[in-house]
Parts: sequence; C-alpha cells; structure tokens
Amino acid sequence: MSKIATTSNHLAPGMTISSDGKIYRIESVVKVTAPKGAPFIKTKLKDLMSDEIIEKNFKEGQAIQEVSLVEKDLEYLYLEKKDYLFLDIGNLEQILIPHEVIGDKVNYLKEGTLIKAKSYGDQIFAIELPQFLELMVVKTESSEVSTHVANATKIAILETGARIKVPLFIESGDIVKVDTITDEYIQRV
Repeated sequence: MSKIATTSNHLAPGMTISSDGKIYRIESVVKVTAPKGAPFIKTKLKDLMSDEIIEKNFKEGQAIQEVSLVEKDLEYLYLEKKDYLFLDIGNLEQILIPHEVIGDKVNYLKEGTLIKAKSYGDQIFAIELPQFLELMVVKTESSEVSTHVANATKIAILETGARIKVPLFIESGDIVKVDTITDEYIQRV
C-alpha cells in the first residue's frame, strides 16, 4: 500500500487516485482551457467500491494522491452470512469480501474458483473472475422458438445460479464453457 504525490497535470486514464476519502480509477482526462478563467482538468472517475462514475474537475497543478493497489490471488471457499470467504493463496489467510464488492460476479462463484482481487490496505475494492469458466448445467428451460429456426437458443441455469442462453442441444448435466464478461455460452466441454 503506497501513496504517491502527483499533480493533476499528470493524470492519465487507468491511474488510481484517492480523493475525498474514496479510491477512484481514472476513466478519462481532458484539459479544458476556457476563454475566461483558469484552465482546469476535467476527469471521469470510477468509484472502485460502488462502480459509480462521477465527473470531477481539478485545478491545473493541483496536488493529487495516486495510490498503488495490490493484486492478490484468492480462492473462493464459501458464503458466510452475507459475505464471501476467500483464501489468500499468497499467505494462506482467510479474507471476507462484502457482497457489495462481489456484485453480479456471484453468478459465477463456486468453491475453488480462483480470482484476482485488488486491494488498498485491508480493503478489497474489486475482484476479477477468470474470463472463461467451465460450469455444469443443472436445468434448462424449454425453448419458445421453433426448433427449425437457425441459431435457436434456450435458457440454461448453471450450478452457480447463473442464467445464460445456450443452443438447443445442451441438456442438464452438460459442462459448458462460459465467458464471464459477456455472460455468453462458448462451447460444450
């Protein structure tokens, strides 16, 4: 965990900063030179806790605290009340991550799933699932489309509770490869 002093003139997309007691990732930066008044730096910031995007202006040359997030490899263990228990692969400590941080990614969590977590101090701000996971289909819903239609799909419910569209030939018990970013079926395994 480290804070680095910088100025608003050096802000760039992808940097992580601390402002008003929150941690933000910079999404965009534009230097604005107004006909009247001092130039300023207009930014779009993503709150790493809430995923909310805000716009914030900084004076030119304003001091900014850049922060370095630490990336940890974690293994999902189980749900404990409302939070999720993970094992830190690096030091074998157990870490509870609040459901607010996990969000919709819970649809792809199962015991043993390895993730990357970004933290600052003791606070975990975000998790990143592997892009592709192989999960079992536990149930499929019947298709409302004629089976003669090209690219017809039906809804499959996966072992983690995720609901995705799959081709008509997928049945309960099949293992499917899923893109966790786009929530799309890739192939039967």
